[in-house]
Amino acid sequence: MTRVEFFNQNGRITGFCCQGHSGYGEAGTDVVCAAVSTAVNFAECTLNDVLGANAKVRVNDEEARVTLTLPASCEDEEAVQAVLTGMMLTLSALRDEYPDYIEVLEV
Repeated sequence: MTRVEFFNQNGRITGFCCQGHSGYGEAGTDVVCAAVSTAVNFAECTLNDVLGANAKVRVNDEEARVTLTLPASCEDEEAVQAVLTGMMLTLSALRDEYPDYIEVLEV
């Protein structure tokens, strides 16, 4: 199962951690993993490359984990929060479709 945790401090999403393989299908054909990977990549690229948020990204291939952490403040905070909220809603919809393969939490 893939587990995605969104970190929330006083109503501000400060980052996320995505870990694990969904187990929906074999490697290379797993549509749930592909959807999660796309959402994670889209969010990271938009936050750092488009909005210049300077989010810290850590990847652990052995544990299939990606962690993104925002700095204490971002220049375009409203846009940054919109991207992360959109990611959370996208993954929540995926969870509703595939509840045995993805878990989405706000911590």
